[in-house]
Amino acid sequence: MSPRTLTRQLLDARSTSAPMSSPSAPHISFTQPASPTPQQTAEARAAFLASLNSTGSSVSAALQTRAQDIHHNAIAISEQENEVKNETDALGKESRKYDKVVEDGAKKLKELGDVQNWAEMLEKDLLVLEETMRIADEEEDQRRDGVGVDGAGGKKRGNSWY
Repeated sequence: MSPRTLTRQLLDARSTSAPMSSPSAPHISFTQPASPTPQQTAEARAAFLASLNSTGSSVSAALQTRAQDIHHNAIAISEQENEVKNETDALGKESRKYDKVVEDGAKKLKELGDVQNWAEMLEKDLLVLEETMRIADEEEDQRRDGVGVDGAGGKKRGNSWY
């Protein structure tokens, strides 16, 4: 029996038990409503408890579903967190490998720069030696021919003496 039906029955029972006032009496008298019977009270209580259980069950089911979702999401987040940590560690290892490659490359470039500098100095020294040999050969040729050598043994070129 629904709570509305019980409420109607209670109202109907009260209205039939109220005394009728006489048509000639100008005043209205109020009487206390009749108390419900034990059977009506039990039915009303059962209907009320059924309504409470129904409401509680629907709220409880929604909360249980939410709690399960939260639990599953927490597990998924924990797994994703572990995956991100593992990937971050792997990325760190790769980064260290690339740092080593860059350091080795920089070292080789420095060595190459040192070799290039050494080669340039060697080339400069060889050019000086070549020029010295050329001048010496010219002076020797001129001495043999007896031309262009001054008394001090130097050779005049342009405005400077060697």
